[in-house]
Amino acid sequence: MTEAELVRRVAHGDRAAFDELYRRTAPWLAVRLRRRCADDEVVADVLQETYLAVWRAAGSYAGSVTEGSAVGWLWTIAANRLVDAFRRRARQERVPSFPLVPTTAPAAEDEVMATRVDQDLEQALLRLPPELRQVLQAMVLDGLSVRQTSVLLGMPEGTVKTRARRARIALREALS
Repeated sequence: MTEAELVRRVAHGDRAAFDELYRRTAPWLAVRLRRRCADDEVVADVLQETYLAVWRAAGSYAGSVTEGSAVGWLWTIAANRLVDAFRRRARQERVPSFPLVPTTAPAAEDEVMATRVDQDLEQALLRLPPELRQVLQAMVLDGLSVRQTSVLLGMPEGTVKTRARRARIALREALS
């Protein structure tokens, strides 16, 4: 059963479908959220709010005529909830205008090397064809599995594996 079918069943109040949807999607969703927020409490709250919204609003996805993926719909909800959490945090916290802990400047050599490596990697990534860059971003930066990347990008798993390999080879050659 696909994630879209699970969402449609959730829209009809199917608790087992909701449990299965959660089991399938919560791990990768948590990984994507952690890439954008280091606070585990915020991530846990956002996950809870996301799945609560899914339970309540599954009918809006199930009734839509668009062909968007259920995983994309779920990520949109989570991303919006994360933005809301950041806004709440900003309102609640007062940031002091001075640093609380004295900082030390990094060595000039470290800054130059970091900038050089970052520039080389950025240029190598920009030279990749868009279809390879998409797969690499989903698998490496977002930490998705081959299956999750396949669902997210709407392509067969074999294609995802092939493109990931090509992207890695191209980056290795560009950086060597």
